[in-house]
Amino acid sequence: MSARGSSGRHAARARPHQPGRDDGPAGPVPGEALPRDPTARRPCRRRRARARPQRMERGVDVTLAYGSGGLVATVPDDAHVVLPTDLPGLDDERDAITQALRAPHAGPPLGKIIDATCRVAVVFPDITRPMPNRTVLPPLLDELTRLGVGPDRVSLLCANGSHRLATSDEMAALIGPDLVSRYRVHDHAATDPDHVDVGRVDGVPVRIDRRYVEADVRIVTGFVEPHFFAGFSGGPKAVCPGLAALETILEAHSPRRIADPRATWTVTEGNPVHDFVRAATALAPPALSLDVAINNARQVTAVFAGTLPDAHRAACAFVERTAVQRVPHRFDVVLSTNSGHPLDRNLYQAVKGMAAAERVVARGGTIVMAAACADGLPAEGGFGRLLAEARSPDDLVSPHATPELDRWEAQVLGRVLQRARVQLRTDGLSDDEVRAAHLEPVADVTEAVARAVHAAGPRASVCVLPLGPLTVATPVGRA
Repeated sequence: MSARGSSGRHAARARPHQPGRDDGPAGPVPGEALPRDPTARRPCRRRRARARPQRMERGVDVTLAYGSGGLVATVPDDAHVVLPTDLPGLDDERDAITQALRAPHAGPPLGKIIDATCRVAVVFPDITRPMPNRTVLPPLLDELTRLGVGPDRVSLLCANGSHRLATSDEMAALIGPDLVSRYRVHDHAATDPDHVDVGRVDGVPVRIDRRYVEADVRIVTGFVEPHFFAGFSGGPKAVCPGLAALETILEAHSPRRIADPRATWTVTEGNPVHDFVRAATALAPPALSLDVAINNARQVTAVFAGTLPDAHRAACAFVERTAVQRVPHRFDVVLSTNSGHPLDRNLYQAVKGMAAAERVVARGGTIVMAAACADGLPAEGGFGRLLAEARSPDDLVSPHATPELDRWEAQVLGRVLQRARVQLRTDGLSDDEVRAAHLEPVADVTEAVARAVHAAGPRASVCVLPLGPLTVATPVGRA
């Protein structure tokens, strides 16, 4: 027995189901090398044992990306298990990055951009992103040193956007203790008053981190993956929202922009969110963008260096070919994840995995979501308050609501809940916290899927997204 799959390889590791075997933490997710989460909390209090329905007699085991380890779920043997096309990692990632800097995809090479007198700002993604910073930053910084720009003239800026700042341990894990000790490393804070007004987009002031704006040469790094309302990550998003002031971030994520149907996966042209991000970044553009694509093991598969927007467009086209996977129809039950650590560190981020499932779930269907949520909702920001104040999902989705911190994530969650019921398997939230978020707590993924299949009837269909938002599953006939 084997689950049907959609990807460049067989969709997932599948084993015949062993009756009576519980879901639970598994070994590493297939194709994944996940770092241990230094912020992981001990699981919340254990839930009371519940009456268990009879498990499916037939099925296959699929390993889901969950936290820093993984989770095994048993699904019907005719389930569609969908993964992105898994390309091999580059033979020499470091050399590929160096060569891309010397012969970029678009624009002049790094050596033509800087000289030894320059003050350089290098921007990198924060702790919520699985960016291989410890692979990408060293060859870039070594190339700067070779060109005469040493650590004393380089500032490393962490593009937190409106996310919380990293702890010292998290920063060391993120970029490596050697870089922390040798370079000036700064966390961007969206609420810091010391931002620079660089112009306006749609009449709205764009304010960006002063340390970035006033650098002689600005370099942004990132990795490109599908994004549920900005189209793709990477490129201009390092600057806006990555280094933007809160009021600029709120406009980029305003309810009216999020409500636009073009604000969705893989769409950049005509996407009101991406249009704003690109225009805002163009007011303080980087001299060089260095983006990578990664595979399921988080190895670098391609490098795209050069000027924006050309280098980013090339990266997006490359990633779209691997991430978008066609499926034959919508499904009654969709099992999804948030691609494991670090993206499933809180419920706010886990909305991405629910939005990935939304694309392929039938109206009135069930989404079973597995996300560790070691950081809880999280406690900071406005996400938890917005969910608590909403009487129903309808209260979350108004395009005319006042822009405020984290409303965009609550708005997308409300839209998902208008389409399907969402059940959550997590170790980081209590049952009451899950219910307060308008979700249904479940203790066992396999049992949740079995119950949903039983409720949907004898012809129920099931789709599994083991890597959640890293796969853009798309029903045939839908763009």
